[in-house]
Amino acid sequence: EPKTKAAFGSVGRRIPYRILHVINQDGESLGNMHRAEALKLMDQHDLKLVLLRENADPPVYRLMTGQQIHEEQLRRAEKKKASPKTGTYIKELSFSSAIAKNDLETKTKQIAQWIEKKYHVKVTIRQAK
Repeated sequence: EPKTKAAFGSVGRRIPYRILHVINQDGESLGNMHRAEALKLMDQHDLKLVLLRENADPPVYRLMTGQQIHEEQLRRAEKKKASPKTGTYIKELSFSSAIAKNDLETKTKQIAQWIEKKYHVKVTIRQAK
């Protein structure tokens, strides 16, 4: 069973499949071909092969330039960053009842930021001695 790549990038010459569906750098389908043909195309045009869909039959690879790969990695990172995170986060903050005014304002701002980020906030106030 071939390993699944976590990161988006060039697969180099390590292609575990014999038959691939190849897409050129402009997004046009070149059809199904043997991996040797795909590697030959890659070398001729000085491009890199990138796995797009491993689950398809045959797996889909795309010929891309280094710049296209870099742009796609940035796009995926932004998308991942923008997607909402699953689960609830609980932030806990504790302070003394004799807290200084400035410290209280700072902690209040922090609580407001956490609430904006949809965190659950738990505040504990300890009695001053």
